[in-house]
Formats: sequence, C-alpha cells, structure tokens
Amino acid sequence: MRVNPSPFSLKLGVNAKDKVRLPFSQRGWSWAVVGAVMGGLTALLIHLPAQWLAQALLKATLGQVQLQEVKGSVWQGSGKLVLTGGEGSRDALALPGRINWQTGMSLDASNRPQFNFNLNALCCMTQAARLSLQAPERLQVWQLQVDDHQSQWPAHLLSGLGAPWNTLQPEGTLKLETKQLRFNLQTQPSWLQGDIRLTAENMSSKLSTLKPMGTYQINLGGASATNPLPSLSLTTHSGSLLLSGQGQWQGTRLQFRGEASAVPEHAAALSNLLNIIGRRQGARSLLSLG
Repeated sequence: MRVNPSPFSLKLGVNAKDKVRLPFSQRGWSWAVVGAVMGGLTALLIHLPAQWLAQALLKATLGQVQLQEVKGSVWQGSGKLVLTGGEGSRDALALPGRINWQTGMSLDASNRPQFNFNLNALCCMTQAARLSLQAPERLQVWQLQVDDHQSQWPAHLLSGLGAPWNTLQPEGTLKLETKQLRFNLQTQPSWLQGDIRLTAENMSSKLSTLKPMGTYQINLGGASATNPLPSLSLTTHSGSLLLSGQGQWQGTRLQFRGEASAVPEHAAALSNLLNIIGRRQGARSLLSLG
C-alpha cells in the first residue's frame, strides 16, 4: 500500500533554475496600486490647500499674524492679512486688499534645491517681494534670503496687535527697505545678515493733539566681523517728539534702552504720551525692553 507523504515532509522553496512569476493580472494590479499612490501624492502636493499655509502662519506667530479668506493652494493663492493681539484678544485689523503669493522650487548655483516665494500686497508694494529658502549643506543651516525690497505700509495697522499699540493708535506711513538680507534659521548668535531700515514718516497718536509728531528711523543691522550680534538703533529725523535708543539681540531676545523727550514749545502737548510710553524721569521718558 502506497502512503502519501505528509505535507510537512515536502521540500519547500524553489530551485535556482525555476522562475517565480506572478500572474499577469496580479502584476497589473500591483503596478496600478503603485501608480495610484504616486498619483495621489503628486496631486496632494500640487493642490495643497492654502488653508495649510494659513494654519502654519497662525501657529508660528501665536495667532498675531493671520491669513483669512484664503483662496487657491500653497503654491499659488491669496488671502487677507490680519494682525491681532493673539489668543483671547479682541483687537484685529486687516490690511486693505489681498496678499497674493506664488511658490516654486529650483536649484541654486551649487545645485542645491531651494524654495522660491513671491509675495505681493497690491496696497503697499510696487513690486513683489522675492524670498528663497535654501537647503543646508550637510543638513546644517537653512538660509532664508530676501531680495532687496522697498514697500510702504499704513502705521494704523499696528493697532491690531493689541497693547501697547491699541493705546497709542499710531497714524502715519511705514517705509520698509531691505538690503542683502539673510536669515540663518538654525544659527546663533549670527542669525541675521544684511540690513532692514524702517522709516516711520509723519507719525501721530491719539494720545497727543500734535499732528504730526515727527519722522523716525529704525535700523536693524545683521552680524558682522566686529559685532557678531544683530543690533537695532532708533533715531529722530525731524519733529517735536525726540526718540533715540540702541538695542542688541541676545539669542532670541532683544535688549533695548532709549529715551523720549519733547522740544520745549510742545512739551505740554506731548506730556501725556511721554507718561505712557516709558518711565518718566523729569522731562524725559526712559524706554526699556528686555
């Protein structure tokens, strides 16, 4: 009588000469699944909703800078720029009109990938601001570079940020200018290179009947061979309210010391403002931050 071998006694595996082939239908389904996954990921990247960008900005600024009523995708879209006092604040002001953006990818001179951003606020820019985020060498430092740029912004927008701006309620024009600006996003202390100049023209405040009070300039300078820490200076160009001061970043914190005073003939009109913006010491008001 012949006894059939146990299934456990069968030799498992295949010989080298044997070829394992999937049925055509099974191979076809495998490629179809791979194609569907790759196509889905590509479509997701291309059509990432603009709301993702709005949420990223919201978290990065703790809710103080927001994009609302967004349209389009992360790569090309628009929205309303809104400044707020953060979570729980009732202060909020929106920039007139909308901000448009376009993003893309390219290779820099060293054949490293970089992300390119074009931002344009029709109310305040004569040409788009161009930014590029360059991938680091050996995963060391991400660098954000801003092309030289000029724009003008309404000063009253600052009131949306809450205290102390909602008390001061500034009016005037903020002229922004950048030169050879670069941010090293993972480097301390020299995280900033280049210069930012902000000119506050014909400024006034609801705390004073004097209009305008003056024109002022804030310079933010990046690290240099003689000064490895970014620095800030405040000077008065013209006007009856005199502002001056110097500051420097220590890590991510700004330490600033300055003073405010008034020309004698307008001391009474500016007295209330001087009481609020700093610690009063005689005719001066001492400014301190950090």
